[in-house]
Amino acid sequence: MPTPRTLLIANRGEIAVRIARTASQLGWRVIAVVADGDPSPHARHCDETVRIPSYLDIEAIVAAAQATGAGFVHPGYGFLSERAKFARAVAVAGLTLVGPSAVVMEQLGDKAAARRIAEAAGVPVVPSYDAAANLGYPVLVKAAAGGGGKGMRIVRAPGELADAMAAAAREAQAAFGDDRLLIEQFVEHGRHIEVQVFGDSHGHVISLGERDCSAQRRHQKVIEESPAPRLADSTRAQIQAAARALAERVGYQGAGTVEFLLDVERDAFYFLEMNTRLQVEHPVTELVTGLDLVEWQLRVALGEALPMSQDEVRTVGHAIEARIYAEDPYAGFLPQAGLARYVEWPTQTPSLRVDQALESGQEVSARFDPMLAKVIAHGADREEARLRLIDALDRTVIAGLATNTGFVRELLASPAFAAARIETGTLDAAEPDPEPGLVRARRIAARAASAGTRRTGPWAGDGWRLGGPAEPARVLLDRLTLVEPEPDPQDGDEPTGRVWITAAGIEVVCEGQRTLFARRDPFAHEGEVVGDGQVLAPMPGTLLRLEVADGDRVEAGQALGVLEAMKMEFTLRAPHAGVVTGVAVSAGDQVGLGTRLLGVEAEP
Repeated sequence: MPTPRTLLIANRGEIAVRIARTASQLGWRVIAVVADGDPSPHARHCDETVRIPSYLDIEAIVAAAQATGAGFVHPGYGFLSERAKFARAVAVAGLTLVGPSAVVMEQLGDKAAARRIAEAAGVPVVPSYDAAANLGYPVLVKAAAGGGGKGMRIVRAPGELADAMAAAAREAQAAFGDDRLLIEQFVEHGRHIEVQVFGDSHGHVISLGERDCSAQRRHQKVIEESPAPRLADSTRAQIQAAARALAERVGYQGAGTVEFLLDVERDAFYFLEMNTRLQVEHPVTELVTGLDLVEWQLRVALGEALPMSQDEVRTVGHAIEARIYAEDPYAGFLPQAGLARYVEWPTQTPSLRVDQALESGQEVSARFDPMLAKVIAHGADREEARLRLIDALDRTVIAGLATNTGFVRELLASPAFAAARIETGTLDAAEPDPEPGLVRARRIAARAASAGTRRTGPWAGDGWRLGGPAEPARVLLDRLTLVEPEPDPQDGDEPTGRVWITAAGIEVVCEGQRTLFARRDPFAHEGEVVGDGQVLAPMPGTLLRLEVADGDRVEAGQALGVLEAMKMEFTLRAPHAGVVTGVAVSAGDQVGLGTRLLGVEAEP
């Protein structure tokens, strides 16, 4: 029999830690599930742990809940959180899902069905097409199920549509188990505004303010804030009213988010979709309202009424959240994997919050979403919150693998963000420039390297030399070793950062950005570049398709295959025209970062 107030969290990482924190504070017994091979430390925050084959294994998760006496299941976000099949399986087992019913998930989790509901509720929607219609380009192809930017492609010309639909369908199938697509008119100059709604089983629905999530790349949110800046009070009220009308239409229960596209040029807003779950960016709403949304979820799941009415909702100040991803912003935002050899987060305060599940010495796997953490700052106004978040990211240190911390810090410090002039397409319009960060890192690395020439201290040179003073010597270490370089007293503007010296080179983290200066092998061949024409894996992942074989002739830029990691597809292309040689992989193979896949031999 299910035990009262026992909760199984069907998720991992920082969201599992966050849910466990509130549930434990409320006196609930908390059960964690951990998939085979998952290094996430979230289980340590729970009372009991059950091993499962996968976070997508519905039968195993339901069985774990039954075996541990858990009467409630919290899906978090991602994975099974918006799968009606999972919600139905939980209900059939006599358990309570902390979220809406399977029927409501089917209505709102399907973007096409949600559009029809929105229209019936009088909510404006973006014009849409079917694949056979005479489209006006550009259009947006997106998955009919799920969200989070997965299974989405912008198409600007008719000849691109078929490939975009095929790629979006594959991503949608992999991420949501559903490859159905929707085609909508693409708004070139838009802002992403969303409303946090909450409903209970007593017929009450309220909104808890709105968020601006326009800072995106590849339809994946990077920075979110609440309230939305530069939004007229009349528009703010209309968007929130539209969100409530949609939720009331289906008798929504629990936490949900209604997403809108604000057309900057036409000063109009359109319904995009409704996420029938807790959002990644819920902390900014919590900081401006002072509410615990997970606590509200649990109370609604128990059958309680919402603790306040719409007229009682108040927001104070401004909050901004930065998502920290394991990805390299200066290499096409490709997902990264590897050992996080050193991790340091800023100290949490009433105005600064860090939701994370990453520790020093932890492996970051390519099997899961690349988001590692969220850093959230609150201030009396937007500028105070922005400056606090920049300072927090300056104190965030992750060594061992690339993250987007430095990139997000630079974005927050940019004039465009400071002036709230970011649109949904802003980040995709230009590649980030690594040079400013490299300049700072080079100066710091040079100071650290010069530590070996000191005449005193632990890094003093002691190399003996006949007929002259001692030659400075450096010890090459085989482990991560922190060196604190001394700033130049002549230069008060000298950048500061954390530095590690290893046998592989010098690793610098400055203003959140990690840079590795690899040590050159003095015995390495200095002649012709051996790797010329070799196609290497740009990220760890799975080779979904291989479209060529040994002896095939290819043109420069021709697609050779598709690599997938962390629910993102990357098309491998020929570096130049030539003949394919030495194919070393097959479709379905798991490959590591830098693995040689094949060669393209240039023809004379």
